[in-house]
Amino acid sequence: MRIAYLDCFSGVSGDMFMGALVDAGVPALLFEQTVAALNIGARLEISRVQRNGISATKVDVYSNGEKDLPREMYWEQQTRQSGHSHHPGDAHSHAHPHEPQPVALLEHNYALQNSAAAGAETTSPRPVPHEHGRGLIEIRGIIGKAAISEAAKKTAIVIFEALGTAEAKIHGTDIEHIHFHEVGAVDAMVDIVCAAVGAEALGVDEIVCSPLNVGGGTVKCAHGTLPVPAPATLELLKNAPLYSSGIQAELVTPTGAAIVKTLATRFAPFPAMKVEKAGYGAGTRDFAGHANVVRLTIGESQQKLSSDISQSTITVLEANIDDLNPQIFGYVIDRFLQEGALDVFGMPVQMKKNRPGMLLTVLCRPADAAKFTHLIFAETTTLGVRQRDERRQALAREWVTVITRWGDVRLKVASMNGDITNYAPEYEDCRRIATERHVPLKAVLQEALRLYLNGQR
Repeated sequence: MRIAYLDCFSGVSGDMFMGALVDAGVPALLFEQTVAALNIGARLEISRVQRNGISATKVDVYSNGEKDLPREMYWEQQTRQSGHSHHPGDAHSHAHPHEPQPVALLEHNYALQNSAAAGAETTSPRPVPHEHGRGLIEIRGIIGKAAISEAAKKTAIVIFEALGTAEAKIHGTDIEHIHFHEVGAVDAMVDIVCAAVGAEALGVDEIVCSPLNVGGGTVKCAHGTLPVPAPATLELLKNAPLYSSGIQAELVTPTGAAIVKTLATRFAPFPAMKVEKAGYGAGTRDFAGHANVVRLTIGESQQKLSSDISQSTITVLEANIDDLNPQIFGYVIDRFLQEGALDVFGMPVQMKKNRPGMLLTVLCRPADAAKFTHLIFAETTTLGVRQRDERRQALAREWVTVITRWGDVRLKVASMNGDITNYAPEYEDCRRIATERHVPLKAVLQEALRLYLNGQR
């Protein structure tokens, strides 16, 4: 199995991940074509730099001619240009329309446009060209129109939704009220969409991530001074192994955290692998005595796993329900399966105050998690949905068809190490025949099995 290992010993950001992808062999032209396909006024500048003796690829994003900067570097620049010290987010901060727009106020510099939800007027250090920013609906539309693969589009949207969900929780609102500033959205869209396209181009079966060095201290942003890791970053990296090496700087950005959260299947030390190549992506800052790079190592896993067993990541959604009409519960299961859920099931549970209820469990692809979460809220009476990602191993399977006297029946056949381990007639085929031909269902099932075991296909 071909795997990639992302070593975040100096954290990770969107542009660092892009640099590592290019350094590991993803064509720079692919990213340039991806950025052009977004049609949002951005371009890339790709160069070789040194970070404490390590040669790495640096990717810079330009929006309307202005270069993206880490947020604290941006605020330092603004302080020097203004000639006096001021704090971002202060109500009296001066705006200078003739100065360049801040391309990276925060990689996640989003403005809450719903002041009732925010509880206070949102201020910006300078006017932005698109006053209300871009909401997720508009961002989904831009990504949807881009000339990239459907799989990459889905991955990019999932990353953006993870970012928006984290921000919504921090600000106490819902995801549809989160708006990305025009300039911040350009940088984030480039990083996120290129990450999705580049990860697909790697052609690996799994991306594994190291524990993340988040840095320390505080960071200045449009909303004021925040602790490192920033609140959105911390929300995104729940259950991930984090540490700080003592560097007083923000090493993991919210965009980097969202990319890792979505693309990495697990966090682990360096895995047993036969290394093919390694790529280094550079951050903007150059620390003394510390290489500010992220490393991406590509190789073949040395795990011995049967070739008949596939591995994948699935999302598990759960909700406890104690006040739903049982007739609706059956409808919900059918609806979710029609919408593409991998599996749906319910189990009786005893809930608080000794009330009997049902545990609804939906298994789906990570890219479909947001859709099915919305469906659970829309179709049931639950007030909360739990979500987690799990590793799944599945046997190889194939369909074979037997011809019964009443019609064709498919059987699903599973195998491991070349040996057949399970086989079963397709229930829907047998049910349809039993209904149409007015024969007992068990007779159809038995006949299909008899023909398969006798080799009559």
